[in-house]
Amino acid sequence: MRSIKIGTRNSPLALWQAREVARNLQNKNYKTDITPILSSGDKNLTQPLYTLGITGIFTKDLDIALLNKEVDIAVHSLKDIPTELPENISIIAVLKRDYPEDVLVRKTDSATIEMKDLKIATSSLRRRAFWLSEFPDTQFSDIRGNVQTRLKKLEENDFDATMFSLAAIERMGLNIDYEFLPIMISAPAQGVVAVCARTDDAEIREMFADINHIQTQICIEIERNFLHTLEGGCTAPIGAFAEINEQNEVRFIGRLCSLDGKNCIETDEIFQWNDKENFGKILAEKILNNGGKALMTEIKNRL
Repeated sequence: MRSIKIGTRNSPLALWQAREVARNLQNKNYKTDITPILSSGDKNLTQPLYTLGITGIFTKDLDIALLNKEVDIAVHSLKDIPTELPENISIIAVLKRDYPEDVLVRKTDSATIEMKDLKIATSSLRRRAFWLSEFPDTQFSDIRGNVQTRLKKLEENDFDATMFSLAAIERMGLNIDYEFLPIMISAPAQGVVAVCARTDDAEIREMFADINHIQTQICIEIERNFLHTLEGGCTAPIGAFAEINEQNEVRFIGRLCSLDGKNCIETDEIFQWNDKENFGKILAEKILNNGGKALMTEIKNRL
């Protein structure tokens, strides 16, 4: 029987994700072989991602391995995958979303500091802008690296707290205190593990047909279409989160903010889903027509 070669980044979180996909395959009696690949985004941990000018910085090395047939599939955090994929690469499955939220993690001696006075370490434009919309005088520092690296930097450097995807903490089984952040809206597709394969590999696509979680797929397609319509190839502070119930009723929350957080345009809608309409595009166009076009132009000119 064919052994499925699984490409992944080599961080602890990425390897957890790859093992989770492998477990799903093994449950269907397929053999698996995990192949770690060092990504460009993991080689440079000093610059914020938005300054590197590379689309798909965490995915391109795995894309190359996939297209060169060095691996059969590539496993990613879906929020890292660009909305435009290389030719002959498709997202063939997503696992059920578990923890989409952002959370705040403080260093030990910052436990009593009020949120508005915290010095925050994050390189995410989204997290910075959304935080600034509530706490406009916040001082920020850049921070890069995997979860363990950032936790170490938090204790060693002159800032008070940082933010993580809750999925990263829970999947790693880390015993650390964190606070939920109602002021945040997740990055589009945050908390979702995605499987990419060559579009023309029909055998692999068939293997994942019943591994794919349909409800999660519906939600992330709305979120990613929202992102794609808004950004037009530009990195911007954009949040999007959709959830669907058993009656195919979707609640969607989306937000676009200026870099300084002073100008935010938000939508919060409930609608009946069907597979004919591009709801993400429709919702994004409402944002664009409500001042979003000017805001996106401003963001592009400042980056």
